[in-house]
Amino acid sequence: MIDYLLLVFGIILIIIGLVGCILPVLPGPPISFIGLLLLQFSRFADYSLNFMLLMGFIALLVSVIDYIVPIWGTKKMGGSKAGIWGATIGMIFGIFFFPPVGLILGPIIGAIGAEMIKGEEFNKSFRAGMGSLFGFMMGIGIKLIASFIITYYFFKELF
Repeated sequence: MIDYLLLVFGIILIIIGLVGCILPVLPGPPISFIGLLLLQFSRFADYSLNFMLLMGFIALLVSVIDYIVPIWGTKKMGGSKAGIWGATIGMIFGIFFFPPVGLILGPIIGAIGAEMIKGEEFNKSFRAGMGSLFGFMMGIGIKLIASFIITYYFFKELF
């Protein structure tokens, strides 16, 4: 009975982890890893310690990289700290008030607005906004890859 409960909660966490790769509020790969960990505690899986440590490391590393990549993208395209803060605030605002389009437009508008408030020209502000979007999308892609790898091994072991 407990094995099936762990399996169900593991599947739920795998799904939430995949959704969390797109929604910045949820840490996708770590949630997916917890789903894998629950499967490990059931009779349905027998992963090696090295494998579990590797998957945990990947989930942690991707989560750290996810915070760095949008900042890198904004800086790479000429954005300042104001642009980074604007992109972050715009992303949060966009998620809650204009989902799902706000998830994409929020960081761009936030970075552009913050850079313009700072006194930058529109072209430089727009580049910072595009850099923020590029970094944000790269972060989503990296998280999705990690969570799909974890999901693959979850279901590979299960079936």
